[in-house]
Amino acid sequence: MENLWYLQDRDFFAGLEEQRQRFLQRAIRKTLPKNDIVFFEGDTGDSCFYVASGLVRIFSITDSGKESIFFLRRPGELFGLSEVLNAFPRRANAQTLMPTELYVMPSVEFDRLLAEDYVLARRVITMLGSRVRYLGDRLSNLATGSVMSRLIKLLISLVYDLLPDAEAWAKPVALPVRISQEQLASMTGSTQPTVSDVLQKLHKAGLIAIAHRQITICNPLHLLAHAEHVTATDISERALAFTRFNLLLNAQALNIDPQNPQARVSLRMGSLLEPVAGELFDLVVSNPPFVITP
Repeated sequence: MENLWYLQDRDFFAGLEEQRQRFLQRAIRKTLPKNDIVFFEGDTGDSCFYVASGLVRIFSITDSGKESIFFLRRPGELFGLSEVLNAFPRRANAQTLMPTELYVMPSVEFDRLLAEDYVLARRVITMLGSRVRYLGDRLSNLATGSVMSRLIKLLISLVYDLLPDAEAWAKPVALPVRISQEQLASMTGSTQPTVSDVLQKLHKAGLIAIAHRQITICNPLHLLAHAEHVTATDISERALAFTRFNLLLNAQALNIDPQNPQARVSLRMGSLLEPVAGELFDLVVSNPPFVITP
């Protein structure tokens, strides 16, 4: 699941139990109800937050009233870091999407913790670097990925914590929170009508079930496969040309951009696995040549 690297080891304090305890001892514990505002855009960034349970969205609102959701912060994550060290004004709003338990760390105490503990400071630097990488990947995905691909990855990210092993990836799992189509569109850089259309396609394909705004993923592994990139190899240049022709002919059904089919499918000439030597894939399918006999 290399393309979901940002969901792995999400607990900021993983492997740092001593640092976790010191942080929690100095922080202020708060329990917030659903839809409660943690902070508003423009507030002084005088604290950071550790999510013990629940879900928090980081978003902004344009002058026209349109919402843009940048991140969802889940249990184990820290947020509010970009302003806390210098007490800059908040650049976005934060709101709970379900009952949430937070540990609030004042900037003065957080600064002391970092000065006292190099390991903790290094973890903060590493995490901020990972978030920069995530933003780069997200911009790339917005530029080249389809709405279906972006939406599927978002749905998987929302249930990732509920998929501890391979068996769980093959069973139905419901999103832990109800999210509107407008919110899904905001998080995928799309529009509500397009998201509605993609959800209906996934529903008709038997990949998700929808009831009362509750989305259930019927088989997370099968759903994720629809968001992945496909690489095809053949020793025949003519065969690859026919493959490309068929991709373009069925572009709409396959949700492929005919102007940019390589965003989802790579065609490489060569014998069997030679063109992909050294690369890793989640699934390999072979259709070898055959010889007709009497």
